[in-house]
Amino acid sequence: MNITSFKREQIEEGLMKARNHTPEPDETVRLMFSPFEINNHNFDEACLIYSRLEKNNYDTVVVVESHPGSASKKLPMPSFKFLKTPLGDVNANDKLRNDFADEDDDFFIDDEAFDDDVSLYNQLMMLQTALDGFEILSIQITDENSFIVRELAFAIEEILASKNALVVFCCDLDASHTEELNRVKHLFDTGNESGLMNYLNGGNSNIKGVSSFVTGLLVAKKWGLKIHFPAFSENEIEFKNLISGYAVMKLQPVF
Repeated sequence: MNITSFKREQIEEGLMKARNHTPEPDETVRLMFSPFEINNHNFDEACLIYSRLEKNNYDTVVVVESHPGSASKKLPMPSFKFLKTPLGDVNANDKLRNDFADEDDDFFIDDEAFDDDVSLYNQLMMLQTALDGFEILSIQITDENSFIVRELAFAIEEILASKNALVVFCCDLDASHTEELNRVKHLFDTGNESGLMNYLNGGNSNIKGVSSFVTGLLVAKKWGLKIHFPAFSENEIEFKNLISGYAVMKLQPVF
C-alpha cells in the first residue's frame, strides 16, 4: 500500500516520531532525494528525511523524476493548474513553469509523460503534511543523456538559486549496492563531474531515476550544499533506499 492511501494522521505520526529521534534542524534543506514510491516498507525512512523540513521555509516545491522514453519532449512539465490528493488541492506555480519553458528549447509544457503513476503524488502526501502552504512544479526527464541532465541542472541552479524553493529528486538505490553509492559519493566529493557523466552514460547504474539523482548532485555541488544520506549514519531504521537523503545550506550566524 503506498502513501496515497494513508490518512493525514498516519503521516503526522510518522513525522513526529522521526523528529523525536533526530536533533532540531539548524540548517536549511534546499534539496532532497526521496523514494519514487513511498509505501509501508520505506515510510519510516521517508519520514526521516521529510522531518528535516521547516513548515514555513518554502513558497514552491519542484519535483523532478525520470521517465526515460515516455515522451518525445525531453524535459516536459505537466500543464495542470492544480493537483488534487486525498489531503486537498495544491496549486501549480505557473510563473515558474513559464520561466523554465523560456530557459531552453528542451523544456516544454506538455502532458504526454504525465499519468496517475508519477511519483509526484507520493511526494505531495508528505509535503502537504510537512509544510504549510506551497505551490508545486513538476519536471520530468524523458531523455537521460548527460547533455540533458546538465541542461536541467543549470536551469535549476540559475532559476531557483535566490528563491524560497525546495527541490525533490525522486530516485532509489537498493540497500545491497553500498559500494556503488560509495563510488558515486567519491566522484561528488572530489568534484569529478566528468566521472559523474561517464557513470550516467555508462548504462550500468542500479539507481532507478539515475538522471534525477545525478541532476541533484550537480545542483548540490553548484550551490555548495552538504549532502546527508542517513542510511550511513542512522542505526534505528533499516533503509530500503540507500539514497534517501537531503542537502543543506548552513545558516549564517546572527551577531
